[in-house]
Amino acid sequence: MVAGVLVEFDAELWIWDARRDDSWTFVTLPVDASDEIRDRAAATGPRRGFGSVRVRVTIGGSTWTTSVFPDSVRGAYVLPVKRAVRKAESLGEGDTATVAVEVLD
Repeated sequence: MVAGVLVEFDAELWIWDARRDDSWTFVTLPVDASDEIRDRAAATGPRRGFGSVRVRVTIGGSTWTTSVFPDSVRGAYVLPVKRAVRKAESLGEGDTATVAVEVLD
């Protein structure tokens, strides 16, 4: 879809207020990187469910494939950070992680 966009950034982990009981934990991508992903995704055709874009993510020694989702409140994409990664990297809400995101086809 928007293959090749690679961004590395530091971001604070936060819990989605609407689902606090489920501990949905996210980081927010930088606005400029989100704008580039959004613009290139729009140029390549219809998007996936919820406007998501498939990505490969690396935090520390953990790499996995997931999707980023547009968040109109933040004006940027948000990335879910699964429990296994948070545990492996010793991360919790409020911690800052260095995140590398590569957009996949």
